[in-house]
Amino acid sequence: MARLRSFQRLAAHFVDIADFLLVYIEEAHPSDGWVSSDAAYKIPKHQCLQDRLRAAQLMREGAPDCPLAVDTMDNASSAAYGAYFERLYIIQEEKVMYQGGRGPEGYKISELRSWLDQALHSLSLLPTL
Repeated sequence: MARLRSFQRLAAHFVDIADFLLVYIEEAHPSDGWVSSDAAYKIPKHQCLQDRLRAAQLMREGAPDCPLAVDTMDNASSAAYGAYFERLYIIQEEKVMYQGGRGPEGYKISELRSWLDQALHSLSLLPTL
């Protein structure tokens, strides 16, 4: 949840230049599978879309101001973006501009912040009309 709060702070800071979206994918450490000792919630492996939607609501509670999408049960979004089990992306005009590393080690809010800081700086250098 700490990573989610960091993401939410970043989204609030850059709300004027970017839209943010959370995509809830399959549970990385289900309570009936590969259990993590520091998991904030006990979420069993999703058996159906309703299970995944219920689990996604926990994410919604942690980031109420950010739109939330839920991956399909065939994990199409996760597979398309190689998100196993968390990853940061910047997509601009339908093109991937930034692809963070795979989580948890590659999930670096600081890298995302640097990219957005550079983008904001570039925007401030544009002439006004």
